[in-house]
Amino acid sequence: MWAVKAALAACLLVGLLFPEIPGVAGKGWPERAVGYPLSALIVPMVWWMTRGRRHPDTASTDTASPSTYPFLGDALLVTPFVLDLAGNLVNLYDTFERFDDILHFVNWTFLVAAMVLFLRSARLARWNLVLLGSGFGALAIVAWEGVEWIIQEMGTTGLQLTYDDTIGDLVLSSSGGVIGAALAAVALTRGGSPDQLSS
Repeated sequence: MWAVKAALAACLLVGLLFPEIPGVAGKGWPERAVGYPLSALIVPMVWWMTRGRRHPDTASTDTASPSTYPFLGDALLVTPFVLDLAGNLVNLYDTFERFDDILHFVNWTFLVAAMVLFLRSARLARWNLVLLGSGFGALAIVAWEGVEWIIQEMGTTGLQLTYDDTIGDLVLSSSGGVIGAALAAVALTRGGSPDQLSS
């Protein structure tokens, strides 16, 4: 988890220090430097606000106690942002035609898997986890595309958003989200100890 968050900070710093890099110029790096760090703060903030609030009678029997920090889920949540930044830094978006498509699928697999892992204390049935995760993934990509559109309307010229690109991103990300939800749901319901997923 710490390695992933360090990579996020390093990628953002490199882009800010060297804005003339082909994969960075015109890609809204200052905006990313403001928004992306939030991904590294969400889980610690939620965990800090909710830990210890369980009823004392359930604390001894709940193996997914909020006092156990969800390291794996936190790392998975931040990973998509690191991959996006790294892809820009080495200019893969402009030099490898399918990189954006691949990353949308892969990133949403990580993102939704993290979300499903955070639900482990709810002890939901596998199909509930898959549907909740898939729905979250679909909403997340709609929000992401909306933010990209806003950034482009603010004057950023490097995004080159088109209708075909947006629809493709929606389909690929939603599909990756279904896979991520299914994988995490299987991991949580296969009979293993939930505590293994937090270490």
